[in-house]
Amino acid sequence: MTRPDAPQDAWSRWGWLFGGVWLVFFTFPLIHIWTVLDGLGWRLTATAVVLAFMVAYVATVRHATSRVGAGQYAAAARGGLLGLATMVAIAVLLAAMIGPNALTAMPFIVGVPVFFLPWRGVWTVALGLLGVGMVTSALLWGWWPTAMFWGISALVLTISVLSRYLEEQQESAQQTESQLALTEERERVARDVHDVLGHSLTVVTVKTELARRLVDADPERAKQEMGEVQDLARQALAEIRATVGGLRVARLAEELESARTALAGADVTIDVRGEVADVDPRHRMTVAWVLREAVTNVVRHSGATRCVIELGENVLTVTDDGRGVGDHREGNGIRGLRERVEQAGGALSLRPGTDGVGTTVEVKL
Repeated sequence: MTRPDAPQDAWSRWGWLFGGVWLVFFTFPLIHIWTVLDGLGWRLTATAVVLAFMVAYVATVRHATSRVGAGQYAAAARGGLLGLATMVAIAVLLAAMIGPNALTAMPFIVGVPVFFLPWRGVWTVALGLLGVGMVTSALLWGWWPTAMFWGISALVLTISVLSRYLEEQQESAQQTESQLALTEERERVARDVHDVLGHSLTVVTVKTELARRLVDADPERAKQEMGEVQDLARQALAEIRATVGGLRVARLAEELESARTALAGADVTIDVRGEVADVDPRHRMTVAWVLREAVTNVVRHSGATRCVIELGENVLTVTDDGRGVGDHREGNGIRGLRERVEQAGGALSLRPGTDGVGTTVEVKL
């Protein structure tokens, strides 16, 4: 719920003016009062009652629009119903004084609930008041003298209910869009965190295993590997923070260099065909994410000894000579990549490698 002191939009502040402009129609009962009624005191009293109704209407609309604009729907309904009851009471008094000309107030009575009730509430309350008013006025003054007022009131009620219904549908659509956007953002963060952590932790694991094997045979090289592990951990932490903040952008040149490091640490020979400049700049970010995940899978799962990376204008192919995917189902990484590529308008395929050995990941954009 919005705070009561939250900034209000233009409708919340000035919507009552839109509702108040229709009060010009009270010119007709006022003309009746000052041309038909006898006695100055009676005229002044009837005029005061008309003005009281107008003030009650404007106050009700202003209260309702300001509370709804601040998200205080319950307060808007309570105040609105109280104002509506006041308007009905004043209209009854006016009817006793000037007869059927008081029915000028009826369109305002059936229309005002639209400012503070949902469309079903508008329909129930306004239709009930309209029915009671029609029957009562017909018994007092007959159907024909009041037909015009009831026709206008029915039209106002129909428009009010329809406009409130359409407004609620629009609000519902906006809420759905907001929820979808939130879900998409969560999925984006999940994919990015998976890609960042999966790659970084895989490289860290490979390098720590290498350092462990070298700690006795080549202490200096082991120390160097552990230094790189420390740098990788810091980089991964920074990337996670950037990902959560929505700032993480994969850069193809950096990912290619990282792929060389990761594959070399896992004793996998790398063969890069093509250059970063060959890739369409519009697709480099997507290609970089795919390259990161594909290389991570080669290092972690394939058991390969050779990996070929081919870069083209609208295509990336990563092929290894490992054990292949076999009957294994796609993991979260590949599913996330597929979603990312499809959002970019491309397609990802996963198939056996050259001569049926290993795995080939291909992306076409």
